[in-house]
Amino acid sequence: MARAQFSQLQDYLDSQVVGQQTLTQNLLLALLADGHLLVEGPPGLAKTRAVNALAKGVEGDFHRVQFTPDLLPADLTGTDIYRPETGLFVFQQGPLFHNLVLADEINRAPAKVQSALLEAMAERQITVGNKTYSLPELFLVMATQNPIEQEGTYPLPEAQLDRFLMHLEIDYPGAETELKILRLTRDEALHTNKIAAPNLSQQDIFSARQDVLKIHLDPALEQYLVQLIIATRQPERYSPELAQWIEFGASPRATIALDKCARAHAWLMGRDFVGPDNIQAVFHNVLRHRLILSYEAEAEGVSRNQVLDKILQLVAVP
Repeated sequence: MARAQFSQLQDYLDSQVVGQQTLTQNLLLALLADGHLLVEGPPGLAKTRAVNALAKGVEGDFHRVQFTPDLLPADLTGTDIYRPETGLFVFQQGPLFHNLVLADEINRAPAKVQSALLEAMAERQITVGNKTYSLPELFLVMATQNPIEQEGTYPLPEAQLDRFLMHLEIDYPGAETELKILRLTRDEALHTNKIAAPNLSQQDIFSARQDVLKIHLDPALEQYLVQLIIATRQPERYSPELAQWIEFGASPRATIALDKCARAHAWLMGRDFVGPDNIQAVFHNVLRHRLILSYEAEAEGVSRNQVLDKILQLVAVP
């Protein structure tokens, strides 16, 4: 039943966001694995539309925040407002108290704003003054970055990057997909696109998360999953070239994220077990933002994707 509901949600997202199946599938993976998503791609690729469509398909509210250099922590968390009629301060909730939050161009905000967002993502709470407030149980942040324009941006600290479950890279669609986008936009303007959104309750989502955690993972594949992470920390065990490329490897959060995402990927495929292909399918998105490459790798023009490809080649599949 739960799988059928998520399949309907996937179909609905694909009908609303044409040509971005990777984005829509990873949104569902993040929803199932209870994590946050960092999406990097040029403007105009329906990143905002994808989260908006997801919010329409599930029981929950959506809020978009445009990150700018003058943004303040209170613009995210909320603040205490003085009420002169009562002589008391009343807390006014900020956009982080929504279920689905789009942090648009997240790297344009300064460190103090990133710090406030970091607490929300890591602890599912925010602190204002001497009080701490819990965020909704269903809470997903999708942050976007524009890889083209870097002027006036603040690189995200490694500690915050590590809080993202996955880092997704998307690119421009092909000509055939572009034509479908054009027709979809025209149909919406004419109000002829009447596809009904599914209504997935929050309880359905929490139940599906429990099913995902119960997916069988063979002990041999558990070892394989762990060895993939260890290869980022001890690359000299596998290849001198790999050791030259990696400065710092992934933390235990990467192991947990890889396990959750592989299970969610298998569950969406209709399986009751995790296979090596499920681990490999999510490997790049889970690890891409957690590696720090060496100066030698950058000088040679070696990308993180190439390093991760190399690790998959070197670590033996059981």
